[in-house]
Amino acid sequence: MPQLSVIISTYNQPEWLEKVLIGYQQQSFKDFEIIIADDGSSKETEMVVTDFVSHSDLKIKHCWQADHGFQKTKILNKATVASTSDYLLFTDGDCIPRNDFVENHFNLRQPKRFLSGGYFKLPKNISESIAEENIVSQDCFKSDWLLSHGLKKTFKLNKLTSKGFKERFLNNVTPTKATWDGMNASGWKTDIVAVNGFDERMAYGGEDRELGERLMNSGIKPIQIRYSAICLHLFHERSYKNEPAIAKNKAIRKETKTQKRKWTDFGINKR
Repeated sequence: MPQLSVIISTYNQPEWLEKVLIGYQQQSFKDFEIIIADDGSSKETEMVVTDFVSHSDLKIKHCWQADHGFQKTKILNKATVASTSDYLLFTDGDCIPRNDFVENHFNLRQPKRFLSGGYFKLPKNISESIAEENIVSQDCFKSDWLLSHGLKKTFKLNKLTSKGFKERFLNNVTPTKATWDGMNASGWKTDIVAVNGFDERMAYGGEDRELGERLMNSGIKPIQIRYSAICLHLFHERSYKNEPAIAKNKAIRKETKTQKRKWTDFGINKR
C-alpha cells in the first residue's frame, strides 16, 4: 500500500495532463499512487494515461465516468473510494507539480488537519511553451525562465522563490484564508469519508471548498501551505462555468455554514 494517493481530476485536456504526469515523474518522494479522476474525457486522455502506465514507474489508475456534463464531485468520490492509501492529495490535471510537491504534502500532514496549498497561474503562451525538458530540469519553476518567456514580475513570484524561514513566514502572514481548493489540498481519507466526501449536487464554483467547510465543522482544521506546496496552473478556458450553477452552489455552501453541517446526504454514501 502506498503512503499517499494523488487524485488528479481531468476532462479533455490530454496535452496538459501529459505535462502534469511528467511532473509527477520528477517527484523526490516516490511512495505514492495516482488516481486519474476523469469526468468523461475522450480516447486521447486514455491514450496519455496508457502510455505513462506502460513507459513510466508511476502507479496509475484511470477512474473514468461517462460525460454527462460537469460532474467533478461525482468522479472525485469514485476516485476517493478507489484510493488505497490513508492520506489523499487532490489536484487538477492542469497543475504541474514542482519536484517537492508530494514530499511537502506528506511531511506537513498532521492528525485532525488538512493542508491548503495554492497555485501559480500561467498565461496561455507560457503554458504552451513548457516542454518536457523544462519540467525535468525544473526550469519552468524558476523566476528567470518565466520572466524570459514574458511573465510580468509581481509579488506572486515569491511562491516560487521562497524557502526555509521566508516560506514559513509567508505561509503564516498571507491574508488568503486556508480553504480546501481542489487544485492543491490534502487530508486523511478517514476524515474525508467521515463527512461523506464531495456533495454530488454541486457543479462548478466552490464545490471543493464546501467539502473543506464540512471538514472544519467536524473539527478538522486547515493549515496554510501556500508557499510550500507549489504547482503551476496551466491556462485553460472554463466553458462549463455558468451562473445558475454557481448560485446553487452558493446556496448549498450557505446551508453548510449556517447549519454547521458535517455530512452530506449526496456524497459517497447515498441515504
